[in-house]
Amino acid sequence: MTGLRDKLTPLLGAKTAKALAESLDIHTVADLLRHYPRRYAERGELTDIAGLEIGEHATVMARVEKVTMRRMRNKPGHILELVITDGHRRLSCAFFGRPHQHERQLRLGRTGLFAGKVTAFRNTLQLANPEYQMVDGDDDSALDDFLGAIIPVYPAASGIPSWSIARCVRQVLDTLEREEDPVPRALRERYHLMDLFDALQNIHRPKDHAAREAAEKRLKWDEAMAVQLIFAQRRFSAVSRPAPACARTTGGLLDAFDRRLPFELTEGQRAVGEDIAADLSGEHPMNRLLQGEVGSGKTVVALRAMLQVVDAGRQSAMLAPTEVLAAQHARSLREMLGDLGQAGELGAAENATKVTLLTGSMPAKERKQALLDAASGAAGIVVGTHALIQDTVSFADLGLVVVDEQHRFGVEQRDALRSRAANGGSPHVLVMTATPIPRTVAMTVYGDLETSALRHMPVGRSPIKTSVVPVAEKPAWLDRAWQRLIEEVRKGHQAYVVCPRIGDEPASNANGGDRRPPLAVLDVAAELANGPLSQLRIGILHGRMPPDEKDAVMRAFAAGDLDVLVATTVIEVGVNVPNATMMVIMDADRFGVSQLHQLRGRVGRGSVPGLCLLVTETLDGTATRERLAAVESTTDGFELSRLDLELRREGDILGAAQSGKRSGLKLLSLLRDEEVIARARERAQEIVSGDPALERHPGLALMVSDLVDSDRAEYLEKS
Repeated sequence: MTGLRDKLTPLLGAKTAKALAESLDIHTVADLLRHYPRRYAERGELTDIAGLEIGEHATVMARVEKVTMRRMRNKPGHILELVITDGHRRLSCAFFGRPHQHERQLRLGRTGLFAGKVTAFRNTLQLANPEYQMVDGDDDSALDDFLGAIIPVYPAASGIPSWSIARCVRQVLDTLEREEDPVPRALRERYHLMDLFDALQNIHRPKDHAAREAAEKRLKWDEAMAVQLIFAQRRFSAVSRPAPACARTTGGLLDAFDRRLPFELTEGQRAVGEDIAADLSGEHPMNRLLQGEVGSGKTVVALRAMLQVVDAGRQSAMLAPTEVLAAQHARSLREMLGDLGQAGELGAAENATKVTLLTGSMPAKERKQALLDAASGAAGIVVGTHALIQDTVSFADLGLVVVDEQHRFGVEQRDALRSRAANGGSPHVLVMTATPIPRTVAMTVYGDLETSALRHMPVGRSPIKTSVVPVAEKPAWLDRAWQRLIEEVRKGHQAYVVCPRIGDEPASNANGGDRRPPLAVLDVAAELANGPLSQLRIGILHGRMPPDEKDAVMRAFAAGDLDVLVATTVIEVGVNVPNATMMVIMDADRFGVSQLHQLRGRVGRGSVPGLCLLVTETLDGTATRERLAAVESTTDGFELSRLDLELRREGDILGAAQSGKRSGLKLLSLLRDEEVIARARERAQEIVSGDPALERHPGLALMVSDLVDSDRAEYLEKS
């Protein structure tokens, strides 16, 4: 009999086990059985071809619509060309080598499963030398022994097509032993959950759709529960530690700052400010996520929180993802504070504090002084990159840490903040993100944080128009884009050109040579300067430039001494040049939806409407073009966050946001399973409050380690 933790080699043979391990990171029986079908096909029904992604290994059920055998032009031999269809869209297949061996099976009108890597040939989608399994006629007996009316279609890889995975699953299921269920019987009965053994059988070999749905319900619950148990333990650990209480005082820096504000706080800023003020007054660490659109006023909210902490006699630290942004934050905070942030300088206000910038590449003398300011308490506010939380940096009395851009600051970094407050306590933590997050994502990905949102934009923000420039189909549109940029500059405005790569590093190719390397700042800047934009003043900005050069370029651009800034995503957040009205994003398909939304937030910051052009070579009908069309269609970040979630694999989110490791979320839909997530969160809180280490729930502890990989489960040990 077979157990979930057994290795696959004795069961499937060394060759198959090696292929599964190398191609799909599948090593054990549990790994294989949790490699769930991506979808299900039914005999007689065709698969929707729309939305395929270039570079992915796809499996489609389609009908042969056209068959052509022709000689190759430049070398001996033939090519068998196939057009398959789902009834709406078409996909071409090409067979090289010995194509005649396929003619007998691949006849006009036949239906089959076709699996292979999606490529582009002459601006059409193609499967080159796909593997196939016909599912009609009298020669499909190889399928009948493991495929019923409902055919599971698995995420596959080169050399391991979906039907091969199905055979492996069948071999394992036939000998799988019924083990003790990790979820207690009382919990299963309370939520009407199927036994785990039955759920694994029915997710892979469902007799009908009702059985499949019951299996999905149980397996989704396991995923939701495992994640929520981890977060419940983190919250329990957090509230059990002390934090420096920073109650609001009257007549201090915060009151002085509020009196000087040249604008009224929005209703959202006031409400969130009150929540934060209450958190800071408590004796347990605040762990709050503040989300809001680019320009919604998060920085003002954060500064007011930092001033409350300074008024209480403690320090605040602000962490930024890049040195460019850290320097801008320090400059922005000093400008907002005026003489209130000039302690130790001539003309400082009587109760002023000091804003100190501390980054890794500062000159030794300046860095030494900044370290001294932090350690002595002379600086009430210390701004820097994530290097600030390294052990070499000490604070006199750290009360609050503000983190800009959550997606670059995961739980490991938050763990590093623990015990950084005085007397071994934990500082309060406020995490800011300009990427709006649906409630269910916040519950699942940022489950150890309370969340607040600024939904109202300040008065005066200009609209931004976004357009896709599909250069593979309409190459002349790129020439028009550069003409449009020149027109914008002639009106007295400025523009950004964004590229995915710097250009001084080896070009990696994530798709095994099928796509050219991403465009680079250094190459594009040179081409533009010697070509379409030769009459304009062009500057370059990227993350590997020395800090003083980066600062000088940004100052020159902000002052209007440069017309165009060719940059990487270092401009993604925090950069504020109201005169910049246009952005051209090269290889826009190489960026995510949220990142594109962030980038275009750099234009339209003044009184003139903004324009953002998304340049791409990807073809119409691909999932990537759908994502770009979504960005083109709306500037509502909260709507885009939902679209982003629908268009990409949700299971990747936990891994990307938390530790970059493989995620356990494979069935759970963060958009559609809100009720499951909420129930699991509530129940996990109940369980952990009475059994923090899950000592009385060994099955649940084991489930956590199974579904959330060991690297991520180390959170618990750090607690």
